[in-house]
Amino acid sequence: QVQLVESGGGSVQAGGSLTLSCAASKYIACVGWFRQAPGKAREVVATVDTGLGWTYYGDSVKGRFTLSRDSAKNSVYMEMKYLKPEDTAMYYCAAKPGGTCGLSDSFDYWGPGTAVTVSS
Repeated sequence: QVQLVESGGGSVQAGGSLTLSCAASKYIACVGWFRQAPGKAREVVATVDTGLGWTYYGDSVKGRFTLSRDSAKNSVYMEMKYLKPEDTAMYYCAAKPGGTCGLSDSFDYWGPGTAVTVSS
């Protein structure tokens, strides 16, 4: 079992920035960020192979969001810049022990989520 805890959500104006953090209870190979806005389907935002550092980004966030990791802390960070109102959602950290991270949503472990609100 792996426990995941997100932090860093909040409210920001359009064009602003936020950094989300995901702390895992132990090393796990693939960590991803997902989001779900009210009334909408869950969307994969970005994922990272924590061992090799390979990252994958959804089209809607490419060039604006950046993943980084701290292996010593089993943590993954997502810096979000140039935020838009459509980025408003609950953001979830998820993880899986192996396989290709990619942009699938078949992850095994999920955090409780952190809310991001972007006002226009």
